[in-house]
Amino acid sequence: MASLVTGPDVPDLYTKDPPIWDLLETATSQVQDSTVDFCRPYLAGEIPEFTYNSHGVPHLDKPRHAAFLRKHLEKLPGAYMTADASRPWLFYWSLNGLRLLGQDVSQFRDKLVDTARSMQNESGGFGGGFGQRSHLATTYALVLALALVGGNEACDVIDRRSMWKWLSALKQPDGAFQMSLDGEVDVRGAYCAAVIITLLNLPKEIWPESPAAKAGLPDLFTGLADYVRRCQTYEGGISGKPDAEAHGAYAFCALGCLAILDTPSRSFPKYLDIPRLMSWLSSRQYAPEGGFSGRTNKLVDGCYSHWVGACWPLIEASLQSTPVETGSSESVTSLDMYDREGLIRYILSCGQDQSRRGGMRDKPGRPSDAYHTCYVLSGLSSAQHITVSSTASTSVEDASATHSTLPGGVGWEVFPHYPEVQVFDEADRIAPIDPVYTIPLQDRATFISYFMSKSGF
Repeated sequence: MASLVTGPDVPDLYTKDPPIWDLLETATSQVQDSTVDFCRPYLAGEIPEFTYNSHGVPHLDKPRHAAFLRKHLEKLPGAYMTADASRPWLFYWSLNGLRLLGQDVSQFRDKLVDTARSMQNESGGFGGGFGQRSHLATTYALVLALALVGGNEACDVIDRRSMWKWLSALKQPDGAFQMSLDGEVDVRGAYCAAVIITLLNLPKEIWPESPAAKAGLPDLFTGLADYVRRCQTYEGGISGKPDAEAHGAYAFCALGCLAILDTPSRSFPKYLDIPRLMSWLSSRQYAPEGGFSGRTNKLVDGCYSHWVGACWPLIEASLQSTPVETGSSESVTSLDMYDREGLIRYILSCGQDQSRRGGMRDKPGRPSDAYHTCYVLSGLSSAQHITVSSTASTSVEDASATHSTLPGGVGWEVFPHYPEVQVFDEADRIAPIDPVYTIPLQDRATFISYFMSKSGF
């Protein structure tokens, strides 16, 4: 494939042929080559209808993307009936994207609270729609959506006691969590349950009447880290369950879960082979595209800007030799263990739908949607900020907009990342995202503080 002639401010890495080329031609390699050819003009700054800065990078069209997301919070066309069981996800994706873009979403609070009430089951948790059985994935999404709109009404609509009993019933003797009663068991459950338990400040003790309690498990976190450990594959990545294929989203779920259970500098090396995981994650970022794939021999996809990209801030924070003082940005340096510039270039050049439609997408030629808009923006936020280990007390007052406290009083802080050459304009920086809870830091801090102030149910 011939390389295009580009301006001097676009490095050759993002415009020329891949530095490593497999000469064995297969159907997979042909699709990969065509993807590179399709992305290359966007990365080279040669799309006539785009407006580029001096580094060959388009601006982030915040108003257009916000308008796209707001449409998903209105009455949707009939084609969305197939997504009826995923309504909580549509709420979360749309609200999270809007908050990352700096939008106020409190106007959606009352309607979301009413909708959440209709989806909550007496047995605990939230279904995907009215009358549907509770599921950990939709419960996770709806709890995060409530955190995004904020307010006491959004907090109080959650029946914490029934949620605790339901989670206890999902707990498995091997430490894992089912996604629903009699449903599948995978590493998503480990992450979703850990998020819900800690966000809502639920008791760690298991409901005595649950099967897990009768099997002798003392609390909801018993055996959870060991289950996550068993999901690491021979490649070094993380699979959904033991002995399955490694996947980027499962890697994030594993790290997110372990980061909640204990300080990453302790929990990561204790339960995972971090060097092998880093090798696998590094293999997910491609040149010249700059974005990530989710699995071996798969194409780059904008959503993995989060699922894979968000693994790196947690790993980098776990490797910080000396934690910084809370609230201090002095001497904060980034390990930069992945190519931030490449990811930012892919997101802003290839990930934006710059037609009248707006929104973010998998790659050029694919339609934008709320899912990709949320996770592409989440990945952009991670790339634009640094996550570092920090020292702090565990009091409620310390749950600030830029700090997240972990067990033992050690956690992380998030600072803007200022590289020697910043290829995006400062106006295109978006809100800092909590590296574990995947909502803006301020929203997570406010929500968790409300429940930390409560004792019991």
